[in-house]
Amino acid sequence: MAADLSALRAYAAAAQNAARASEGPQSGDEAGAAEFSAMLTNAVSETGNSLAQAENLTAGAAIGQTELIDVVTAVSAAEVQLQTVMAIRDEVIRAYNDILKMPI
Repeated sequence: MAADLSALRAYAAAAQNAARASEGPQSGDEAGAAEFSAMLTNAVSETGNSLAQAENLTAGAAIGQTELIDVVTAVSAAEVQLQTVMAIRDEVIRAYNDILKMPI
């Protein structure tokens, strides 16, 4: 269940950052870049933590200390977080490529 809460917190943080980003950076482009960088760093960190928790629960299930439903829930939450980070990465790469194709 803790994995579900961390996924919800990650989505809430991403939604807040997206709402702030739609308002535009308040103190220049550097501030917006710093917020975006912090959001990405936080998302990757939380994804890593979620994956580690899923691995620990899987190891616990292998020796009979963890319920299978907890393992499935943690692995599913980690998978969703990883897919979200990968989707963001793909969009950033696509945007970068679009910028490179722009005429000067």
